[in-house]
Amino acid sequence: MELPAKEVCYRALESRDARFDGLLYVGVKTTGIYCRPICPARTPKFSNCHFYGSAAAAQDAGFRPCLRCRPETAPELASWRGTSNTVSRALALIGEGALDGDSTSVEKLAERLGVGERQLRRLFLQHLGASPVSVAQTRRVLFAKQLIHETRMPMNEVALAAGFGSVRRFNETFRELFHRPPSALRRKSAATQEDGVTLRLRYRAPYDWDSIIGFLRARAIPEVEVVENGHYLRTIAMDGFAGTIDVSHQPEQLRICVKIRFPNVRSLPAIVARVRRQFDIGADIETIDAHLSHDPLLAPLIAKRPGLRAPGGWDGFELAVRAVLGQQISVAAARRLAGQVVALHGKSLPKAYSGHAGLTRLFPTAERLATLKTIGLGMPAARLAALKALAEATVADHNLFRQVGSMDEAIDRLKAIRGIGEWTAQYIALRAIREMDAFPATDVGLLRGAAGMDRSAPMSSTILLDRAESWRPWRAYAAQHLWAADPTLPQEKGYEV
Repeated sequence: MELPAKEVCYRALESRDARFDGLLYVGVKTTGIYCRPICPARTPKFSNCHFYGSAAAAQDAGFRPCLRCRPETAPELASWRGTSNTVSRALALIGEGALDGDSTSVEKLAERLGVGERQLRRLFLQHLGASPVSVAQTRRVLFAKQLIHETRMPMNEVALAAGFGSVRRFNETFRELFHRPPSALRRKSAATQEDGVTLRLRYRAPYDWDSIIGFLRARAIPEVEVVENGHYLRTIAMDGFAGTIDVSHQPEQLRICVKIRFPNVRSLPAIVARVRRQFDIGADIETIDAHLSHDPLLAPLIAKRPGLRAPGGWDGFELAVRAVLGQQISVAAARRLAGQVVALHGKSLPKAYSGHAGLTRLFPTAERLATLKTIGLGMPAARLAALKALAEATVADHNLFRQVGSMDEAIDRLKAIRGIGEWTAQYIALRAIREMDAFPATDVGLLRGAAGMDRSAPMSSTILLDRAESWRPWRAYAAQHLWAADPTLPQEKGYEV
């Protein structure tokens, strides 16, 4: 991301402008510390300030994170990733630990993205001001720092959870950065670890929590998901382990709170990354809404629902199964079918990690469904065959629901699966792969929503696609607003397919 002029950045720092939080960081050469622009410390002299577009760039320049404003708690905004889809996809993989451990490399990461290693390094320097390795190292340090501040996890578990190759390396890194051992950073007020790990994830306002929790409530699969009292709870499985998450909203602090009950601490970064995607925490919603509001069709919709997000799916395969089940039927009917799939083929959740009586089963894996002779649902044979083909394709390609290659390539891979057409592929790309420019233009709800807002001309998928060209690269958010405007649906939170 190209930063504003230094004078503009300094004025934002002087006024502690929250609009720049997560978009820029200031390194102070007299202290060797880098801060968020909202840091409560005394504003340093202009001549002592260096500004950076990412925490990684600041840390790469030799600055250490501030202990007062805690850069690890800044909102992770999609806009700081620049305009490169390759960088955005790489960051998603790094967030899941793609460069953690000793067996990974930038070369392998570049290969997964379909680009050369040198090109990937160049793109990172251009858009983030730091190399992929520096970004991964910064992520490890900041996540470890958050765990130290907010939990009572033992230091060896913090090291493993943050992706350090060894406790020794963890200790060396913190002594080098902070000139003290990691344990010295722990606050006496840190939360106890009696019932899982609780972390807080900041976002940039506005955030329409009611719409996203309504969306999830309407689709909650029995025994797998529960939505009650403003909380979203679900069972999760990862790396051969099982547990649960409990997600709630803390609007006064502009953050999402997630309580994780999971036996494998190494999975924590991937779990947090999935929560961020499912609840669309990283969106720079002001920038997105401002861009889409240039279209007079969308402007009144955005004014009506500021902060409307594009909800994601927890798991790519689960979301794809939901999409196939939901073809040409209602949301309620698709939910019932998903519940039958879980009841027939889902494994039981260990009671020690439940935390709620309604969470008893895990969504079945692709490996499980791929080996079945019959799924056992009262559905058309073609749709059952599509589910089986989807499971087999997922087993064969572990990157099927990852951001690798371009969006068009991802959609083509999905459409190559029997029973997956353009609408289903676009929907999976939006919800599971998190392609924010995906746009299922043939969706009846989208067409009704657009037609209801513009009665001056007939509406078709071709006309809608032409108009949507000006909405790039955020057509998924435009789709959310059009679904919400569908006049045939109840005008309440929780809408569309």
